[in-house]
Order: sequence, then structure tokens, then C-alpha cells
Amino acid sequence: MFGAQLFNGSFRGALGPGFNPDYRISVGDRLQIRMWGAYNFEGTLAVDPQGNIFIPNIGPLSVAGISNGQLNDNVTSNVRRVYRNNVNVYAALDAAQPVKVFVTGYIRQPGLYGGVASDSLLSYLDKAGGVDPLRGSYVDITVKRGTQIRLQANLYDFLLKGTMQLVQFADGDVIVVAPRKHTFSVTGDVFNAYDFEFDQPTLTLARALEVAHAKPGATHVSIIRQQGSQRRSEYYSINQAQDAVLQDGDILNVTTDRYAGTIQVRVEGAHSGEHAIVLPYGATMKEVLTQIKANSMSRIDALQLYRKSVATRQKEMLNVSLDKLQEATLGARSATAEEASLRTKEAELIGKFIERARNIQPKGQVILNAKNLEGTLLEDGDIIQIPEKTSLVMIHGEVLFPNAVNWQSGNDIDGYIKQVGGYSQDPDKARIIVMRQNGESIPAKSSTIVGAGDEIMVLPNIDSKNIEITRGITQILYQIAVAAKVVFGL
Repeated sequence: MFGAQLFNGSFRGALGPGFNPDYRISVGDRLQIRMWGAYNFEGTLAVDPQGNIFIPNIGPLSVAGISNGQLNDNVTSNVRRVYRNNVNVYAALDAAQPVKVFVTGYIRQPGLYGGVASDSLLSYLDKAGGVDPLRGSYVDITVKRGTQIRLQANLYDFLLKGTMQLVQFADGDVIVVAPRKHTFSVTGDVFNAYDFEFDQPTLTLARALEVAHAKPGATHVSIIRQQGSQRRSEYYSINQAQDAVLQDGDILNVTTDRYAGTIQVRVEGAHSGEHAIVLPYGATMKEVLTQIKANSMSRIDALQLYRKSVATRQKEMLNVSLDKLQEATLGARSATAEEASLRTKEAELIGKFIERARNIQPKGQVILNAKNLEGTLLEDGDIIQIPEKTSLVMIHGEVLFPNAVNWQSGNDIDGYIKQVGGYSQDPDKARIIVMRQNGESIPAKSSTIVGAGDEIMVLPNIDSKNIEITRGITQILYQIAVAAKVVFGL
């Protein structure tokens, strides 16, 4: 519900507004008085039960009922009756009178709450836990003193316009939160995707979009109306439906129903041309290749394509695998107490692995096929990386000294791993992946021949008595290696 974000504790501990010119000085308030010149005095004086403060050599001054904005002038004029010349006066409210206010109605924690007379309405509502988000009203809040209504507040005025009418509280004042009025929900291309409350039976679409703040590209709205058991939908262009009427319970979905005229892709890596290229919507890789200015270090035959939508999908698939692994771990049964103890420790280890794995961010690489490279459709925000020619081979993972070594024609994986100290685990169980410069991933053996620029990744061995858990972790390790290009282990 729009407005619920107000009540997270930010107001309950705050002091009252610094200077409210309309605040009326009351019994119990503390005033800061300073006088200098022919007569010096400095002190904090409380307003006594008669409504006076007593200043030495001046006597009692009546201040109760004087507005905060007039306090300094009033005290100064009274001092001038005794000291007509060469005495300067400064008077200000130091602390308002402590009061206790009832907060009731559709509030989380109705009760009697203490504060000071100058505290804001939001402060007392926050102390009471805030408006009940399921039943309470954000647009109909009343402050009463006896039978007199002192303030009728709408919190949306504060949230949307920054307007908050200040009120001076006294002992026994009552804040009443009314039941929720009428509501509508907004989703889609808006900055404020919330449930909203309004205090009248109907509301125009124009007003609804004003509070929801539609995004600049939004073009259409669909209104889902649910009256009783019937449910129907209406669809309008935003420009043509400003006067459409919303009713209680309607759901408003704001959409952008048009295609972009152009897209922008970035070209990075080894080339000498522009890094940002604007293309028509539906453009293919062929139109980019004609604009790439290759240099002597460019490997156009190993282009890499990175896409946000692919990264999002890779993340979703990784989370599904992690959920399955977590379910298998928690559902594993033990035949003996000793086995149960071992499984508990294993579950803790796997739980930490899952937690760390969820933070992995896939790169979203698309593996390109040289045969139909030119026909590859591009999306807005795509990044085309042109690898640089290299004579190195990167080796990392479960080896003693992960490093980059010089490429040698005809040398296989076993030869490169010997150059970095060998395996750090049983070589007979080693799972190896070779990553080509174009992003292609190949399961490999120790005898696989490696090309210049290739990356050798040695995945960790998994030791678990549960075959399903072993299979699940192994699959996840491959997913992370391919999607994020890192070797990840327990």
C-alpha cells in the first residue's frame, strides 16, 4: 500500500519541528532567554502554572498563549519597560511541554503515547506502529480534542506534495485513523507501482496516473474491473482515456505497446572503430560487421556476444538447480545416528555453498555459430567483444599454481597442467573444461589439444555418499563455469 513506507521508525524518535511559528506557548514549555549589554542574563526558564516566566531583576512575564513567532518580540517589549536602553534580548522555545496522546482506530498498536506538544502527527502514528496496512486509511486521519476536530489529515498530501499541516498537541488529544476508503492497484511502467487509496467513489485515470507517475515511454493502460463475481478488462491509449473512470478494486496496468525505432550495441575489445553503434530495430550482426574497424590484433573469427536477457535466464536456471540441490540435501535420510551426524555437517557445508553460489552473476554470453553469424539478430544493450590475439593459455581451478603459460603448438592439456605444478586433487577423477575464445565450452580429457587463447578449467571433485547430491553439485559447477567463467567449489 502506498504510504506504508512512512512507518519504519524514522519519525518516532525524532524531535518536533524546529520552529513552528503558530505554536502557542503552554504551561510546562521551557524557554531559552539571553540578555546582554547593560544587564547580562542567560538561562532556561519553565512556564509556570500561571503561564509566566520569572526573569531576575525583571519579574514575571506572561507568555502563555503567545505564538512562537511572536515570543521574542513580546519578551523584548516587556524587558524594555525596565531596561529602556543598551539591553539586547533573545528569547526562543527550547523544549515544548511533555504530553500524552491517544492513538486509536485502524492502527497497528492503539494506545496512549508520550511526546511533546510540538511533535508531528507522523511521530505519534509511527510510535503506534503506523496505519494498519490492510484495514487503515492513509487519507482520513482526524485529530480531536474532546468533541472538537482540530485537524483532518491526508498523508498522501505529504508523500506527493510535501505538505504537512502542523498541529499543537495537548494532554488527552486523540488521533483517530479511519477505516480504509476505496483502493485501486497500479502495475507496469510506472514509478509508483503500489496499491493506492482514494476518498471518493470514483477517480479519473488522469488522477490515478498522476499519483502513480507513469514512465515517459508508457502508451497504453488496461483496466481490470472486478465487481462481485464478474471480471472484465478494458484497454485504452493513455492519451485517449484521461477521463476514464476507476472504481473501488480496479487494477490498472500501464504498458509500453510500441517497438523501439532503433537499438544501441557496444563494440569492445581489439578494434579501432567506434564503441557505440546505433542500428534499426531488428538489425543483425551483418550490419555491425560492416562497421567494425579491425586492427592487426583483432580476432573477428572469435566474436563474443553478451546479452542481458541471457544473463537473466542463466541466473534463473542456476537458482532452479540450487533449489533442487537444497531440497535433496534437506530430504536425505540417515540409517544410523553416526550417519545422521555426518549428513548434518555435510548439509551445513552444502548450505554455505548454495548461499555463495546464489551470489554468482552469469555473464550472459551467447555462443555464436560461424555458419550463420551474419544472421544473428541483435537486441538493445548487446555487447560485442572482439578478442585480442594472444599466445597464452590460462589454467585455473584445481591445480597447484593457477597461471597463464605460453602456448605451444601441439601441446595437450596434460602438458600445460604439468607446467603449473600438476593437479591439486586425484587426476583420474578430474573434470576439465576448455573455453575457446569465442565462448565455446568443451568437456576435455588430459590428451585434448589446446589452441592459443584457450582457457583450461579444472573443476573440483565432489565427495558425497548421496548420488543425487553429487549429481546436483556437479551440474551446478558446470553451470557456473560456463555461465560465469569461474571455477567454484565447496
